[in-house]
Amino acid sequence: MNVMQASERRARKTELKREAILRSAAGAFRRKGYHGTSMEDISEQLLMTKGSLYYYFADKEEILFACHDFSLDRVLDRMQEVIEAEKDSNAADRLGALIQGLVDVMIDDLQGSALALDFTALKEELLEKIIAKRDKFERGMRAVISDGVKSREFRNVDPKLATFAILGAINWISKWYRPDGTFKAADIGRMYSDLFVKGLSKGDLPNVGK
Repeated sequence: MNVMQASERRARKTELKREAILRSAAGAFRRKGYHGTSMEDISEQLLMTKGSLYYYFADKEEILFACHDFSLDRVLDRMQEVIEAEKDSNAADRLGALIQGLVDVMIDDLQGSALALDFTALKEELLEKIIAKRDKFERGMRAVISDGVKSREFRNVDPKLATFAILGAINWISKWYRPDGTFKAADIGRMYSDLFVKGLSKGDLPNVGK
């Protein structure tokens, strides 16, 4: 193994350890709340010492930020994939893919629902970074719905209001989802995609004008 390969291996090992810490932290934050969770709570689940945990993260706030940042990066990666495939798909397909991607992150990444954690505990500069990424995804979804309205794939709804409705419903998953429950991420993602895409495309509901 040469020096470059060894360096890449160490970097990957560190990345995997950080992700394991984020999964442990996300679970603890959901169970006890951010303020009720200690660094010991996070480290004990991983059989780490608190000192070892500080090697990877400076404090609990940095871990909370990383939970959101990690999940949002994956959501935005999915959005970029949808944008790049735009020429080969219609608005309904793109919206369905965005919904499926967001549900997958909400449930599977970091053992679920990291995006639903309270991010208002973050200091201003970190909070602004998270809000900027959340807003970017929201604008992306709104643009897809707007395209669907313009192309007459979707009913004449207000794209902003429709986006808020979809995101609100998906965020609520964190309140009822259980990993050992009946439904898995793929099932829920398909159901939500089908529900919202068909709801915008068909039915006798009145138009909500812009």
